Amino acid sequence: MAEILASAFLQVFLQKLASEALKKVARSKGVDLELEKLKRSLTRIQTLLNDASQKEISKEAVKEWLNALQHLAYDVDDLLDDLATTAIDRKFSEESGSTISKVRKLIPSCCSSLSSTKMRSKIDNITSKLQELFEERNSLGLSEIGESRTLRNRKLETSLLDPSSIVGRTDDKEALLLKLYEPCNRNVSIVPIVGMGGVGKTTLARLLYDEMQGKDHFELMAWVCVSDEFDILNISNIIFQSIGGGNQEFKDLNLLQVALREKISNKRFLLVLDDVWSESYTDWEILAGPFVAGAPGSKVIMTTRKMSLLTQLGNNEPYRLPILSDESALSLFCQHALGEKNFDSHPLLKPDGEGIVRKCNGLPLALKALGRLLRTKIDEEDWKEVLNSEIWSLENGDGIVPALRLSYHDLSPCLKQLFAYCSLFPKDFEFDKEKLILLWMAEGFLQSTTNKTMERLGLEYFNALWSRSFFQPAPNDRSLFVMHDLMSDLATSVAGEFFSRVDIGMEKEYRNESFEKYRHLSFVREEYMVSARFEPLKGAKSLRTLLALSVGAIRKRETFYLSNKVLENLLQELPLLRVLSLSHLSISEVPKFIGSLKHLRYLNLSRTDIKLLPENVCMLYNLQTLILFGCKSLTNLPNSFLKLKNLRHLDIRDTPGLKKMPLGIGELKGLQTLSKIIIEGENGFAITELKNLQNLQGKISIWGLANVQNAMEACDAHLSQKRLSELELDWGYGLLQKRLRLCRSDTGLNVFRKETHDKEVLTELKPQTDSLKKLEIVSYAGIEFPNWVGDPSFLGLTHVSIYGCEECTSLPELGQLPSLRELYIGKMSKVKAVGWELLGTGVAFPSLEILTFDSMPSWEVWSTNNNGVVDAAVFPCLKELLILFCPNLVEVSLEKLPLLRVMTVKGCGHGVLTSLVHVASSVTELILHDISGLTHEVWGGVMKYLGEVEEVTIERCEIRYLWESEAEAGKLLANLTRLEVRYCSNLVSLGEKEEDNCGSNLTSLRLLWAYGCASLQHCSCPDTLESLFIITCDSITSVSFPTGGGQNLQSVFIRDCKKLKSMNELKYFVHLTTFQIKECPSLESFPFPDQELPNVASLTHLQIKNCTSMDASFPGGLWPPKLCSLTIGGLKKPMSEWGPQSFPTSLCDLNLYGGPYEDVTDFSRLSGLFPSSLTSLRIERFEKLESVSTGLQHLASLQHLSIDKCPKMMELPEKLLPSLLSLRIHKCPNLKKKTSIGGSYWPVVSLIPRRNENKYF
Repeated sequence: MAEILASAFLQVFLQKLASEALKKVARSKGVDLELEKLKRSLTRIQTLLNDASQKEISKEAVKEWLNALQHLAYDVDDLLDDLATTAIDRKFSEESGSTISKVRKLIPSCCSSLSSTKMRSKIDNITSKLQELFEERNSLGLSEIGESRTLRNRKLETSLLDPSSIVGRTDDKEALLLKLYEPCNRNVSIVPIVGMGGVGKTTLARLLYDEMQGKDHFELMAWVCVSDEFDILNISNIIFQSIGGGNQEFKDLNLLQVALREKISNKRFLLVLDDVWSESYTDWEILAGPFVAGAPGSKVIMTTRKMSLLTQLGNNEPYRLPILSDESALSLFCQHALGEKNFDSHPLLKPDGEGIVRKCNGLPLALKALGRLLRTKIDEEDWKEVLNSEIWSLENGDGIVPALRLSYHDLSPCLKQLFAYCSLFPKDFEFDKEKLILLWMAEGFLQSTTNKTMERLGLEYFNALWSRSFFQPAPNDRSLFVMHDLMSDLATSVAGEFFSRVDIGMEKEYRNESFEKYRHLSFVREEYMVSARFEPLKGAKSLRTLLALSVGAIRKRETFYLSNKVLENLLQELPLLRVLSLSHLSISEVPKFIGSLKHLRYLNLSRTDIKLLPENVCMLYNLQTLILFGCKSLTNLPNSFLKLKNLRHLDIRDTPGLKKMPLGIGELKGLQTLSKIIIEGENGFAITELKNLQNLQGKISIWGLANVQNAMEACDAHLSQKRLSELELDWGYGLLQKRLRLCRSDTGLNVFRKETHDKEVLTELKPQTDSLKKLEIVSYAGIEFPNWVGDPSFLGLTHVSIYGCEECTSLPELGQLPSLRELYIGKMSKVKAVGWELLGTGVAFPSLEILTFDSMPSWEVWSTNNNGVVDAAVFPCLKELLILFCPNLVEVSLEKLPLLRVMTVKGCGHGVLTSLVHVASSVTELILHDISGLTHEVWGGVMKYLGEVEEVTIERCEIRYLWESEAEAGKLLANLTRLEVRYCSNLVSLGEKEEDNCGSNLTSLRLLWAYGCASLQHCSCPDTLESLFIITCDSITSVSFPTGGGQNLQSVFIRDCKKLKSMNELKYFVHLTTFQIKECPSLESFPFPDQELPNVASLTHLQIKNCTSMDASFPGGLWPPKLCSLTIGGLKKPMSEWGPQSFPTSLCDLNLYGGPYEDVTDFSRLSGLFPSSLTSLRIERFEKLESVSTGLQHLASLQHLSIDKCPKMMELPEKLLPSLLSLRIHKCPNLKKKTSIGGSYWPVVSLIPRRNENKYF
């Protein structure tokens, strides 16, 4: 870390001290002489740094000396930054007069600039300490030597996996491929790869994974990086989304695993669990629950350093990946150091090279890192220096591989600092390259002495680290990056006492530690964050960085709960922050104190609930990056945005409430990111203002193009000169908003816009062809599109969306876009035919995988014929086709779609469906919705082409039954695993004509879902069924399983079936994990006899609610041994008569429902209903309940409390409130005042991370 001072801080110091504006402020404060002394001290001490950087390796005293110097450097930087900010403040004060003083009143006096006396004292103190350090040079043996080396220009290479670059693993690969192809009677088996860190387990697993992706052996594939924390919910979510679960998100593990099991049911899958550290058999048992539903031959590749879990699983013969042989190690090293397979072309380097290879001990990660280090060193002396470095002989107490430490030591000072900064990232944290560069920039690490922008310089630095294997691509998203575990350990080791990371569960370790020394800190988010977690930060007055991060992927709408009060108190302790990231936290207000963080350069509030930014945010003169992405409640930005002269990146994507641009934003000429632009009328933002924003790049959405007056204004935007990767052009203010399109004539009168106007505007908005990847055109009113839309010169364009262009009569020629993978065309009301004009000449849509036509009411004909000649090369790669709400489409003439797997038809006539299935016999998932004329005769004809189909959804169709006979269904739908029928009001049978059974010949069926089928009277389920959903079927009276059948059943959900009277007894259903039955007032008996409940050993989730006719013998007090969640109430037997319940210790979630007839006023006599194991308790609809203070005192583990519709409730369990993570109160008017600001419960309630007093969570 020593050279960081010389390259990063010192250079910046001298630049700032040379600033005329800073000198002016210094003179006005009377500290100019003190700054000169400080400058001389810095210059003197600079001469010692290079020698110190060499000696710190072996001398602890030198390392401590450098640490002390580093702390002083931070103090100097803060001091100079304070002066520079004062200079900016003074300039604005002179320009703005009284306006800025009003805003300044919002800033606490404690955060204003230092007085002259205090500043003079502080400078003198720093100068004295620098002098003391300089005088210690002799005792430490430090010499004054020249400047250190700078970053060399070097050839950069990709770290993407190239199979040809993998050395010495051919035999390993072949052996493991045999294991993957090996037949197995079990549904799933584990293929473990065990080896030390850095030996190449992940690389080999990726090689196998990529190889199998090109084969048809596995139907589904997923890759998950597990790492230290075995988060079952997160792992299961990643698997689910990887195998086609889309963006569906689950917070309930049980529901997620049900859905996952359905997805993989009867399919052969390959799952890679990379970097498994957990040794818990129980965790594995829970995670692997759904895997048994896969087809025989499914495999799980597990990479791990540990044998403990494998031993428990009975796998005592894993594949042990050895280190590389001497020959392979030498070849791998030469490949990275010389670009050759051996030393034949460099014989002088061979002896030293062989010595270096021997010291790497066959470890591929070390060989690659050192090879890349030496790539630009062709001098024999450089190689000898590496071979003879004393780093090889250092004590290895921290477990860092010496070769990696040597690779780090060879980095230039600036790269050392950038790499050390990444110690803030948790292990296996996937980071975005651009976002990391913005963080580096905010910390002041990117100081260019040339014309390069800081972002460009940061990209070069990033590539330098990437090319040396300090970073590597993330396994599931190649646009993201990770650090290998060993590199992460190295970063933590070299970061020293300036960087710290607080992972989940580490608060106790830090409780007694002083945070004063730390300058950069990250904390790992958890769902509920209490104030105690941030207690140690109260002493961190010098902290510059506070980053909220997550382990694993964050789901789009995932929120982490933190009290606003805790955040406000925290920020007041951290006046020197430069980087503040609070993304995905549940904050609804930005603390007003934010405006006093005058050093702040980076502020990330994305995915929070904020409605506005306080006006004093505009006093953050140093702010470079402001991220408000996904703030859906945001309605306004501050009026004084113009003051943010240093702002370079403003991300306001996905902010639907933001309808207006802040005044003066077009004058912020340094802006590179402005992701959302709203073109307004008079006195608002004009498109011509984009001319001044010459550096704009990346993602841009331009709304309100209806307000562009003419093509010349559009031309002045200069979009063709900006490197845009994503461009949305929207003429309206919403996708579905119907608007009257007007324009202003020369006389000032409003007339209808000429047909050519929008085309002229769109013509001038053509973006650069070489950078664009995604294009959206919305509400365009021209009759036709300009030629650039669909121009094949857009080589990288992968996504196109055209929506709401209601005046267009034809589609643009898009078929020749070479890289287009996804095309969406919607709400094109005047398009009647789609044909050759869309395709162009030659192979049409060579890369297209997903095609959607949506809401095209006039569309009648779709043909790929060109003047009567069928072009066979159309849609050769199409995998998914959606035709939605095109009621007049009657003529469909397409060639066979050989790769089509998913087909969705909604709101169309049956003719579309019958035409499509003729060319799409390979479809495995079919979704039908509101198909007019879909009688059982038409459906019978469709079924003949569904031999490959595995999943069928039918909604709002006229069919009365699903097939003519069981024999026919078993033959045509042999692969069907999932059947969903929704709102088919005429449906009387889920099986064959005039029968009530559901496919006893469907030997693959695993899931059955019936929803809103009003005529369905009975459901008899097949033996193979694993999940059953019957919801809002008003006429159904019984649900049954064949005698002795149902052994595979795992989940049952029955809700809102008013006439349901009976079900089979389910006492033999040994695999049942979830049973839910609600709102069934006619059901007379509980399907589990009370004495048999303890025998349902797998049941973990049970809900019985509002079944008012249920036999009064239930509940009797006995429960399943693994039950962890119970919802119960609204039964025939009043709760006061239930008596003692023998709940298992596994029960942690209890929801009690009272109903209109419960007369309980308190829980003093019902304490037996509340086991001490509870962590979550919900009390709903107890209309006479007044207090829960009694009966709950023993619930010491309670974390979540919800009280709903208890109108007489007066008291809360006060002793339990401090430990709560969430509190929900709904329709309890007597509690509202007590839990609001100023109420008796407010001091405690305000600190609860998640609370909601007025509505449902």
